[in-house]
Amino acid sequence: MNSSLLKSFLVLSLICICNSDSDANVRTKENLNFGWKFAYGEQPGAEAVSYDDSEWLPVNLPHDYQISQPWVAPAADEKADKDNPVANVSSRLSARAFKEMGSGWYRRGLVADPAWKGRRVLLDFEGIMLTGDVYFNGELIGGTDYGYLGFELDITDRLRYGQTNIIAVNADTGSPENSRWYTGGGLYRDVNLVVTDRDMYFERHPIYVTTPEVTADQATAIIQAAIHAGRYKGESLSVSTSIVDADGQIVFKGQEKLPFDRRQKTREYIVDTVTIDNPRLWDCDTPHLYRLSMQLLSDDGSVVDEANTEFGVRKIEYSPEFGFKLNGQKLLLKGIANHHTLGALGAAAYPRAIEKRIELLKEFGFNHIRTSHNPYSEEFLNLCDRNGILVVDELYDKWLKQYAGGRRDWMEQWPNDVPEWIKRDRNHPSVVMWSLGNELQLLSNLPYGDWGVTPYKLQKTLLERFDTTRPVTVAMHPRGRDLSTDSLPAPLALQTDIAAYNYRYMYFPGDSRRFPWMIFYQSEANTSAMGPNFYEMDLDRVVGLAYWGMIDYLGESLGWPAKGWMQGVFDISLQPKPTAYFLKSIFCPKEPLVHIGIVDSDDDAEWNDVKVGTKRLSDHWNRKPGTPLTLFTYTNADEVELLLNGKSLGRKPNEISNPKKRNRIQWDSIPYSPGAIEAVAYSNGLRVATHKIETSGVATQLITKADNSNWKADGLDLQHIDIIATDSHERCVPDAKDLLTFKVEGPAQIVGVINGDMTSDELSTGNQRCLYQGRATVILRSTQESGTVTLNISSSNGLTATCALTSS
Repeated sequence: MNSSLLKSFLVLSLICICNSDSDANVRTKENLNFGWKFAYGEQPGAEAVSYDDSEWLPVNLPHDYQISQPWVAPAADEKADKDNPVANVSSRLSARAFKEMGSGWYRRGLVADPAWKGRRVLLDFEGIMLTGDVYFNGELIGGTDYGYLGFELDITDRLRYGQTNIIAVNADTGSPENSRWYTGGGLYRDVNLVVTDRDMYFERHPIYVTTPEVTADQATAIIQAAIHAGRYKGESLSVSTSIVDADGQIVFKGQEKLPFDRRQKTREYIVDTVTIDNPRLWDCDTPHLYRLSMQLLSDDGSVVDEANTEFGVRKIEYSPEFGFKLNGQKLLLKGIANHHTLGALGAAAYPRAIEKRIELLKEFGFNHIRTSHNPYSEEFLNLCDRNGILVVDELYDKWLKQYAGGRRDWMEQWPNDVPEWIKRDRNHPSVVMWSLGNELQLLSNLPYGDWGVTPYKLQKTLLERFDTTRPVTVAMHPRGRDLSTDSLPAPLALQTDIAAYNYRYMYFPGDSRRFPWMIFYQSEANTSAMGPNFYEMDLDRVVGLAYWGMIDYLGESLGWPAKGWMQGVFDISLQPKPTAYFLKSIFCPKEPLVHIGIVDSDDDAEWNDVKVGTKRLSDHWNRKPGTPLTLFTYTNADEVELLLNGKSLGRKPNEISNPKKRNRIQWDSIPYSPGAIEAVAYSNGLRVATHKIETSGVATQLITKADNSNWKADGLDLQHIDIIATDSHERCVPDAKDLLTFKVEGPAQIVGVINGDMTSDELSTGNQRCLYQGRATVILRSTQESGTVTLNISSSNGLTATCALTSS
C-alpha cells in the first residue's frame, strides 16, 4: 500500500475514534467511498493481503469501470437472435451498449480502531454491478448474485488490530445475455462501515412506519422495529422514540417497554401507535417529511443503539372507478420508465446526477418514475421523497437466472431478494406500488410452467410479510395475451393487484367490461404514439402511464453506430428535444406553451411489435435556402399563428377533440428563408405564449452555464457545466462541431464529458468532447477540500472560455 492511501485509512480511523469517544455504545456509520484502487480484468491473487496494487488506478466511489471501456463495433456476421422473443438485440453487444463484458478488482485498506474491540463491525455494500465477491484479508466472506440490492458482511471476528486490513472486491458484468440493457460494472453505489453494540442492536433496515388512518385533522402512525438482544437477561426492552417535522418541531416523544422472550433473540416489535394532530401531508406539491429517531436503551438508561428513518403521512387508494387517489384526491401518474444509468457517468449513482434528472422531469410535468427493471439506489428514493415523485418500485426483469445476475438459480435467489428490497424501501412515501417483474408472462420456461402465476403468488406472499400497504403488479409484455384466445388478458394479468400493460392501453376498455374489478396502469407507453396513448385512455379511471425511455440512455441500441436508445424526448446529455415540449403541453395543461419542432427525418423502427421510431426534429433556423420544411407547433392553447420574418403564414386551430392531433399542429411546405420563424399561441382570443427561433451566424464565443449554486466540497457533489457555441448575439450555432479540451484547476476532477449524439464514437471519460448541435457538457466532481475551481475550455477552432466556481 502506498503512503497516501495509508494516510487516508488512518484519517478514517481517527474519525471513528472521535465518534466513538462521544458515546461508546452508540452506532457509528462511516462512508468508505474514498481511497480505493482499481484494476480491470482478471488479477490472479488480488484478494491476498500481500498483493502489490501499487500500479493500480486510484479511484473513489461510486465508480463504473465499464463506462471507460472502448466501444466494440459489431462484426459483419453478427445478427439478432430471432428465436428469443425478449432479447431485443440487433447484435451481440447492442443491448449492453457495445461495451465488452468483463470483471474488475477493487482494493482498499482499513485500519481498525481499538475502540471497536468488543463491538460489532459490518461492511455495508449498497450494490455491486452486476455480481460481486468480497474478500477480507484474503478470505472470501460474501458477495451478491444480484447487484441491484445491497448486503452487509460481519467482519467483527476477522479484524486484525494494529495492522492494515485489506478489503478486496471482484465485480463482474456477466455475459451479454445476462441483461437486456447497459448495466455498468463495479462498486457503483456507496460502501459504508457500521459499528454497533455486539449483543444488543437494531437489525438491518429495522424500522417500519405505516399511517393506516389519515385525515386532514389527524393521522395514526404505527411504528415497528426489528431488534436483536443476544445475551440480554431482562424481562423487557426499553425503546425511546421521537418524531420531528421538517421544521425541527417535536411531534412526538415517548418511551416504551417491550416484552422480551429469551427464546427469540431477534424479532420485530410493535413499538408504539402514535397520533399526529393536524398532520402535514406528503404529496407531489408539498412533500413534507417527518423524521423518526429510535433509541435502544440498556437497563441503566444509557443508549445502546439508535436508528432513524424519514417517512411521510399520506393516504393512497386504488379503485376501478377512479384509478389512483393521493390523500383523497384523484391523481394521474404522469411518468417515465427508464433504466438506472446516468448518461456520461454510466451506472455510478451520484446523488446530484439523480437529483438533476428529477428536477428536469418535474419541470416538464412528470410526477412519476417506474424503476425499470430493478431497484434504484437508496438515495434515488430519498430524492423522490423530497421532490414529490411517485414511484413504482420494480424488483426484476424476468424471473430467470439469465436475467437476475446469471450465476445463481432465480428460485434460490428471490427469497433473499424480496425481504431486502421491501424492508429497504417500505418507509418511502414516494413508493406507491410494488412491481415484481416485467414482460415475462409469455415465457414458457418460467418455474412451475403456468406463465408466471405461481412464482408471482409465492413472491407476493413473502412480500406481504413485510408490507401490505401497497398493491403489487407485474408489467405485461405487449404480445402476451391468453394463448388460448387473444381476446382475454394473460393469466398473470388476472392475478396482479394492478393490471399493468406495456403499450396496450387499447385493451383497457374491453378488459374492464369483462373483468370490472381490474385496475389499469399503462406501465410503458411509446414516444411515437405520444398524445393518443394518453388522451385515448379514460383518464378518470386509469392509474396513469409511464413513457418508455424518455431520457436517451446507453444500451438497447436499435443498431450500430447508435450506442443506445435514442427515442427519448431528452437526449443523453439532458437537453430537451422539441417533443419534450409536446409532452409538457400534455402533462401541464394549465401552463400555456408553444414550441416549434422542425422535421429532419423519420424513423420507423419497431420493438416487440410496437412502433417506437420517432420523427427526428430540431428547433434551430439554420437551413438550406429554399428548402420546403415540415414542422410542428406543439401547444396546449386554442390556436397558433406562424410568422416567417414577421409575415403571417396563417393560423391553425388545436384539434382538441382529436386525440391523434391534439396539441400537435402540422405545417407543411414551409419555405425556408434566413431570419426568424415565430409561433404565437392564442387562447380565448388572447396571446398566451410564443416561441421564436432565429438564424445564427458563425460561432464567435463559448458560453458556459453551471447548474449547482451550492456545490458541496464533500467529494461526491457534482457540477454539470453546459458549453454552448454562440454567435455575437449569443444565439446557439447548431452546426458548430469543434473539439473541446477541458482543463481543471483547483479541488475538482472531471468525471464525465457528453453531448447529445448517441452515434458518436467518443467516450464519455477523459478531458475532450466535440460539440454536437453547438453544445457539450462537462461534469466535475468536488474533492473533500473546499476552494475555487477554474475550468478552462479551448476549442479546435481557437475559441476559449473560462468558468470560475466555488465549492464549500
